[in-house]
Amino acid sequence: MTSSRVSAGPQPPGRAPAHTFRSVLPVLALCWLAVFFDGMDVNIYGAVMPHMLDDPGLGLTPASAGTIGSWTTFGMLIGALLAGNLTDWLGRRPMLVASVTLFSLGSAGCALAMSPGLFGAGRFLAGLGLGGLMPLCLAMVLEFAPPRRAALTTGVLMTSYHAGGMAATGLGLTVAPAVGWRWVFWAGVAPAVIAVPLLLKLLPESPGVLLARGQRERAREVAVRYGLPEPTPVEAPAGGAKGRLAAVRALFAPGTRWSTPLLWLASFCGLLLVYGVSTWLPQLMRASGYGLTSSVSFLMVINAGGIVGMLIAGRTADRFGAVRVSALWFVLTAAGALLLREQLPLGVTYAVVAITGVWLFSAQVMVYAATDTVYGAGERAAGLGWVTGVGRTGAVLGPWLGGALAANGNESWGFTAFAVAGLVGAAAIALVPLAGRLGDRRASTPA
Repeated sequence: MTSSRVSAGPQPPGRAPAHTFRSVLPVLALCWLAVFFDGMDVNIYGAVMPHMLDDPGLGLTPASAGTIGSWTTFGMLIGALLAGNLTDWLGRRPMLVASVTLFSLGSAGCALAMSPGLFGAGRFLAGLGLGGLMPLCLAMVLEFAPPRRAALTTGVLMTSYHAGGMAATGLGLTVAPAVGWRWVFWAGVAPAVIAVPLLLKLLPESPGVLLARGQRERAREVAVRYGLPEPTPVEAPAGGAKGRLAAVRALFAPGTRWSTPLLWLASFCGLLLVYGVSTWLPQLMRASGYGLTSSVSFLMVINAGGIVGMLIAGRTADRFGAVRVSALWFVLTAAGALLLREQLPLGVTYAVVAITGVWLFSAQVMVYAATDTVYGAGERAAGLGWVTGVGRTGAVLGPWLGGALAANGNESWGFTAFAVAGLVGAAAIALVPLAGRLGDRRASTPA
């Protein structure tokens, strides 16, 4: 497919439009749609879990439900690592299409599953696709975004995740009680029908990846059409196995060797919070004495808060820096989690859940935005892939931890665990600038 089919319209040769926020909108819109379905698929499980636990034909228990949630995120871990290191070989657009197709097939498998084991296999397959999609979309929008609008663009992209989460909650509240939880998972097949054709027809390939693959003219044409600076060899990810290994080694170069593990730790804590809450919030609130409808509704409320938080965090981070915003947001998330341990009136609880959503999800997304200040263009995809991939170990732990606590009747301790994760994440991301200065100083010191 030629690049003439992936742009909004022809541009005179050599005359690029201004590189403004508007110029990234076509790419942002397509990635927004893909991440919307990502958020819907991730949140479907939590939205229908109470119904699945009540289904005697499936045989799901709280402990096995937590384990299956971890299978999903383990698949995400593998998918994120593979996507970040294969994108320069296969291209970002084909990898995005493959990711969407995989999690749609996984959702179909879940709808057909007649046992927890088969259901878990479907969630693992979905996880492979979900894990690859997020870092690829982030890398795409960061590459096409104006430098001073990177955090805002990232925040706008991630509103789609929470819009998808709200859609999943709506399905859990309406479809699952009416016709059963399996039909909610059938809705997860929609991305293969809706998003894949649009991505194939309209999404441009990364100019940096095109240049790395020797397609200089196509790289230049895409850059001109979207108002980007023409990519140079130093900004392109090196191709082949040696290039992918070099990209990983670059994450531990003198200027980044201390920042990289701190970003990984912050991402671990952030994803533990995101996936622990997304999987277990309805069941934790149900165990606290709230009704089934109210318990599932909390998932919609926290995702609504997440949308507001993304917009606030993106604009605030463009002014004050992603690191500062992420650290503060982690601390506020910890405070919200501790408040949810208390027995509060229903209206107050809804307010606390919404406000916690403002901070919780965007704290993690600002970790992603912070990678743009740590890694250069050639290492950005690998850096994001590893930050999200290693962070997925937190996503694996979060659902398992919630299941273990629920199985032992200690659901309230889940909120304490989330608060601790928030404080550790705040400390890790706050130390990134200091680690970068330390690495630069050591690199500049004569041997």
